[in-house]
Amino acid sequence: QVQLVESGGGSVQAGGSLRLSCAASGNIFSINAMGWSRQVPGKQRELVALVTAGGSTNYADSVKGRFTISRDNAKNTVYLQMASLKPEDTAVYYCRAVGLIRRDSYKYPDVWGQGTLVTVSS
Repeated sequence: QVQLVESGGGSVQAGGSLRLSCAASGNIFSINAMGWSRQVPGKQRELVALVTAGGSTNYADSVKGRFTISRDNAKNTVYLQMASLKPEDTAVYYCRAVGLIRRDSYKYPDVWGQGTLVTVSS
């Protein structure tokens, strides 16, 4: 069984920074892409950022220039460095692994973490 474990959420004042981490475990051979999405109660989950195994990145327009995604392929870990945080960034942030393959060749198209809350106060 694979799992994604997030850490680094918390409360911060507007203009501050936070760094989220997400480690994937479970006899993993490879992960095509890893990323972060966020969700506010009553709204749909939205993509924040995604990074492929080759290092290509994709960001939501709302976070471009403020957030930076990176990953350590050897550790199956993805990071989200968030700077210049705004109250509208307040949400539960979910880690995501796309195209995960275990060493026994079992494939998971899409795996999600449990989420970590980020609260930005004005």
